[in-house]
Amino acid sequence: MTGPADPLRTINAEAVARGDRAVLARAITLMESRRADHRAKARDLLQALMPRTGKAVRVGITGVPGVGKSTAIDTLGSLLTARGHKVAVLAVDPTSTRSGGAILGDKTRMAKLSGDPDAFIRPSPSSGTLGGVAAKTREAMLLCEAAGFDVILVETVGVGQSETAVADLTDFFLVLMLPGAGDELQGIKKGILELADMIAVNKADDAGMRAKAAAAEYQAALHILTPASASWTPPVVTISGLTGQGLDLLWDKILDHRSRLEATGELAEKRRGQDTKWMWALVHERLHDRLRQDAALRQRVPAIEAGIADGTLSPTAGADEIIGLLKL
Repeated sequence: MTGPADPLRTINAEAVARGDRAVLARAITLMESRRADHRAKARDLLQALMPRTGKAVRVGITGVPGVGKSTAIDTLGSLLTARGHKVAVLAVDPTSTRSGGAILGDKTRMAKLSGDPDAFIRPSPSSGTLGGVAAKTREAMLLCEAAGFDVILVETVGVGQSETAVADLTDFFLVLMLPGAGDELQGIKKGILELADMIAVNKADDAGMRAKAAAAEYQAALHILTPASASWTPPVVTISGLTGQGLDLLWDKILDHRSRLEATGELAEKRRGQDTKWMWALVHERLHDRLRQDAALRQRVPAIEAGIADGTLSPTAGADEIIGLLKL
């Protein structure tokens, strides 16, 4: 007697390409699965869909907690769907360190988009991935493109090294800031400013003059840095995610950036570099899985750790022994 059919095993490329959001959601779940049979199915599915990917505008959005990322994305996404775009939001939520569960609140925080037939919101647990970006966010992005979504917005938790991770996934990196730069400007990591393709000072509806003053300070800070591209000087704009103020200009800047980098070939070069980084990230993930699953390693590792703890084995020697036990 056979058990019920696995719904994830029945997903095919044609079903994803039709743009059905329920099918798309199941396909992303398939990509996130760690089961060996699911991984093989996911690999074949993604390979079949690759010709349909690559045409979307990919925007990474970050900012400190409380800056209003979800509200800004909700309003921007609604503006874009009203213009005929299909918008996918990949929102990476923090994972509970106790339970491993995710705080998946984005569908409630993006009330307008969650009910929009031309939008798709996928909250994904970060699962401890470096930088807070879900391990399968890139695969999810490609699936959304294959399903016909022409704008992909990747929202990160905005902590740790998530900024670098999101910049390596997207074409355009938007950093949201609060009004009243002042002391906050002193605490901004130089690395974030170097990654930014644009800074948007949010909540300008509440703090008009403070927002403009903050924008001037951020612009001055950007001027002392060397832009990542000779074709683009990162602008600073003021917006209101709540009212929509300034979002038309923000989107125009994103499209301007895309057209400039396409003209010089930088966009294609950037994506090729991202693909290579993605491959190596997957290699590291596979090796980590092998370390956890290999029976011989599981038996030997406690003794290696004990030897390092009591000083009879150096960390270098321990690492070499573990690598030697891997059957590559």
